[in-house]
Amino acid sequence: MLHVRFFKTEEKPQFCLQSTNSMETDVFGKALLDYLNDDYSEDILTYSSLDEDDVIPVPYLFRTYEDMPGIEQKALDLCNGHVLDIGCGSGSHSLYLQKKGIRVTALDHSAGAMECCQLREIENTLCTPILEHKGMKYDTLLLLMNGIGIVGKLGQLKTYLEHFKSLMNPQAQILLDSSDIIYMFDDENKDEDPDDLQDWELDSGDYYGEVDFTMQYKGMQSKPFPWLYIDFTTLKNVAHECHLECELVTEGEHFDYLARLTHL
Repeated sequence: MLHVRFFKTEEKPQFCLQSTNSMETDVFGKALLDYLNDDYSEDILTYSSLDEDDVIPVPYLFRTYEDMPGIEQKALDLCNGHVLDIGCGSGSHSLYLQKKGIRVTALDHSAGAMECCQLREIENTLCTPILEHKGMKYDTLLLLMNGIGIVGKLGQLKTYLEHFKSLMNPQAQILLDSSDIIYMFDDENKDEDPDDLQDWELDSGDYYGEVDFTMQYKGMQSKPFPWLYIDFTTLKNVAHECHLECELVTEGEHFDYLARLTHL
């Protein structure tokens, strides 16, 4: 199963992938393990419904805190208590927190990603889809590199937020970053104030942040899978419907932001 997490360049949103059940093979996990086994020879290629081809540089997934974007650094600085790193990928965020003495559980549904985390000596790992993880409580739920995109479609956001609530202690927080990609559409739409877009829809009738992706790596090809970019206003509105307070912590330079959700 591969989930997707996006990161930003100055020109357009890019992404890195975790597992999702739309995947025929664990392309992301294979790339991570190749890198750890000194078999790195190419990067992950991505194709989207936005007609944007892109590349995920595999070494970037193993970056240190010092090489992370400011939004990620800020999120890690805010982590406290028992942290659930949802869609942990290679485990770079979990590894940093563990070295700081913070209790962290790294979760991903990619078996390759979990093996990677274990090889990097992350102590607590879970190989499961987040919606199937139940019965535990955490103080921080962490979803970085556009981690909230795992919901796929805007209509599924409530389901995920309600599940996140079931994993939260009374004073817990959700830390997530995402991006508003309205700027990627035509000049007429991208110049609009998002609050003025009727129901946040474009001509397709879908929320503009819903994107389908396919990826390739060393001859392996995935099936298309959905990913969600969500603007802050929409996130805040849906969060309030789920009785969660949504705070804008900081904004990046490329239409990205960090949000903090807590119980109302």
